[in-house]
Amino acid sequence: MKTIELNVTGMKCVHCEQHVAEAIERVPGVEKAVADRAHDRVLVRLSDDEASVEAMKAAVEAQDYKVLGVE
Repeated sequence: MKTIELNVTGMKCVHCEQHVAEAIERVPGVEKAVADRAHDRVLVRLSDDEASVEAMKAAVEAQDYKVLGVE
């Protein structure tokens, strides 16, 4: 399993974190997403190396948040 970090801005509360994490978890190949608004990041554990970073970005941006980068 691999873990990546998405730098996400716009999360202001626990509900924001939940919306972002749930959106990312719907992407095929994602096992778990944990959002952290204090550090503007989401840690994403992948169950599949084929998980699309672009699909994760699109899922976040569809919730009206912005992905600034991927580490």
